[in-house]
Amino acid sequence: MKPFFRVVVVGSGIGAQHVKAYRAAPDLFEVAAICDVDPERGAKLADEQQVTESLTDFDSVLSRPDVDIVDLCTPPHLHFQQIQAVLEAGKHVVCEKPLVGSLTQLDQLEILARKSGRQIMPIFQYRFGHGLQKLKHLVERHLTGEAFVFNVDVAWWRDAEYYSVSWRGKRATELGGALISQAIHAVDMIFYILGPARCVFAKIATRVNSSEVEDCAAIAVEMADGSLGTISITLGSCAQISRHRFTFRNLSAESSTEPYTNSAEPWTFSLPEKTEPGGPIERALAEFEPMAEGYEGQFRRFYRALTEGEPLPVTLADARRVLEFIAGVYSSGETGERILLPLAKNNPRCVQL
Repeated sequence: MKPFFRVVVVGSGIGAQHVKAYRAAPDLFEVAAICDVDPERGAKLADEQQVTESLTDFDSVLSRPDVDIVDLCTPPHLHFQQIQAVLEAGKHVVCEKPLVGSLTQLDQLEILARKSGRQIMPIFQYRFGHGLQKLKHLVERHLTGEAFVFNVDVAWWRDAEYYSVSWRGKRATELGGALISQAIHAVDMIFYILGPARCVFAKIATRVNSSEVEDCAAIAVEMADGSLGTISITLGSCAQISRHRFTFRNLSAESSTEPYTNSAEPWTFSLPEKTEPGGPIERALAEFEPMAEGYEGQFRRFYRALTEGEPLPVTLADARRVLEFIAGVYSSGETGERILLPLAKNNPRCVQL
């Protein structure tokens, strides 16, 4: 009989999607409880998702011997201390983005995870959409040829009501703006396909709403493989879209423009005009075997990592790569300079994004 893991989801906002994903794999996970500082909100989600317990005390979660995984869907400024507490309690951690607010904190967590013998899995569920997975399938088989350019648009809408939640729009609690709260997934998708960045030049601004954090950005990137890219971000778009376009020597790949599911199908794969039908790229796409997408896809892969020794589907190294890039963007936006990656150790953005 397969082992299964008992999970407590902390936070019932985005946590509702996590609960649904765990419940879609009942042979692998059991949601033991939902924990929320708002008892009514937590109880409502527990009732909707047929979870037997609703808790309000985070410390009581840590003390339970029957809990294997604590899934943190809490405001960003709480993550660092909560992850530390979960590891010290001897439990695995799943944590929503952004994982923490600095590279220094991330390095401290990496040390603590090794000492505790427990896993920290950051959430980057977009990378498991079938469209992006098809492109990853081709890249891993060395069928795309070298990358030339990529173009990414994150054009979403957030009005003043969005910032009425007390922790949003404040650097101390949200840890950043559109780049870290909305476009972070789009950035991870780039690195998932192309690997790390070499340097970045960026302009950032607060133009849509009154807040302490950015809601617009224009970013130019050079990747370690020599490919070039642009990322455009705004939270003031009446027509909400997300789009990724990758241009390789042997093909171009373009996502749909669905704002919150653009890593899923359909994706368009275009080959050179003189390509013979039934070639290696077409055969590889035909052989692609889809797995679960989104949160469920990430959690099912997490289960295999815990039980079969496979690598985590998202690692601390993945989180570091994205956080370091964001720190570089903020540094470039502040100084007006091109920023080399990895960041110099004396860059103040290592200590605080």
